[in-house]
Amino acid sequence: MAKLTVDKLDVKGKKVLVRVDFNVPLDESLNVTDDTRIVETLPTIKNIIERGGIAILMSHLGRPKGKVIDSMRLIPAAKRLSKLIGKEVKMAPDCIGPEVEKMVSGLKPGDILMLDNLRFHPEEEKNDPEFSKKLASLGDVYVNDAFGTAHRAHASTVGVTEYFKRKCAAGFLIRKELKYLGDALTNPKRPFVAILGGAKVSSKIGVIENLFNKVDRLLIGGGMAYTFYKAQGYEVGKSLLEAETIEDAKKILQKAKEKKVEFVLPIDCVVAKEIKEDAETKIVDINAIPSDMMGVDIGPKTIELFSSKLKDAKTIVWNGPVGVFEIDKFAKGTNTIANLLAKLNAITIIGGGDSASAINKAGVAEKMTHISTGGGASLEFLEGIELPGIKALTDI
Repeated sequence: MAKLTVDKLDVKGKKVLVRVDFNVPLDESLNVTDDTRIVETLPTIKNIIERGGIAILMSHLGRPKGKVIDSMRLIPAAKRLSKLIGKEVKMAPDCIGPEVEKMVSGLKPGDILMLDNLRFHPEEEKNDPEFSKKLASLGDVYVNDAFGTAHRAHASTVGVTEYFKRKCAAGFLIRKELKYLGDALTNPKRPFVAILGGAKVSSKIGVIENLFNKVDRLLIGGGMAYTFYKAQGYEVGKSLLEAETIEDAKKILQKAKEKKVEFVLPIDCVVAKEIKEDAETKIVDINAIPSDMMGVDIGPKTIELFSSKLKDAKTIVWNGPVGVFEIDKFAKGTNTIANLLAKLNAITIIGGGDSASAINKAGVAEKMTHISTGGGASLEFLEGIELPGIKALTDI
């Protein structure tokens, strides 16, 4: 079902309440160190103010757990937005209350106001109706452009929509996310290959099962691979292992055979005694992991294998690094795949979170078709779950 989008809303002279995801990393001096999420919302904010609307932005930052924490105020994000958009972004002292209402009543068309951290109020994550009503009272129409929180049924993503009759639109970022992730799942150019990595099988079981009905090949790397090894009877030494999901892993391996999906596991790996830059390492086949060592990256044979399985792909979805990429010594597998994807003539979709960090670290972000701004949201979308923040928007 298609959703109403911001460009179809009448915003002239109206207060537009916009849920953005400005949950951005800050350094010790509270400067924004990665403004990707702010940059991605610029088209939506510009569309509103250039058409004579008033943009009232709301977001969370970090996990203050319902308490006011000064280091988690949204002032740094407002300053960065102001610089990027070339005009003053006013900063509210809170997200609800008399002072905020007074500021809102003084806004003129073209103005931008940033509300402070929604999660300073425990009612936000509880999707509290009274809190939702107070937020909703600040706007005439509502836009959600925070894909990163669309999988959460919170007051600012779901609760507020109850108070805007048929006036809840998706911003351009959400529209873009739904297009690329949606097209990959419903109408992919083939061969369609998914690369799944990261630490845990448990967080990806639903994704794997849903992708079995969509992909031609599934490449598995990262810490989750060792649970699959164990399910096949291999010893994994001190590698990451989710013992409670071994039976699930066995079922997945069986289902791959039944569905005739190529299920590609690493054939060798880099092992180390500890996760440190100066750790002693060696390369071993997967049936020869020493009992006192752990797998930290895919090995050269696997890099070659994975590369051969990606070369003819026309659609690639990548969620989760294939090694401990944060440490340069263990980042070769992840970097090689990132660089290969950058060269391929394929639609390349990166599933947010650590995958996005890995792509940025490899310096090839601009070569990707789409990098999702929501790790958890993109994962649930790939799992086939309807995201509450999207469901709540107006259908057209």
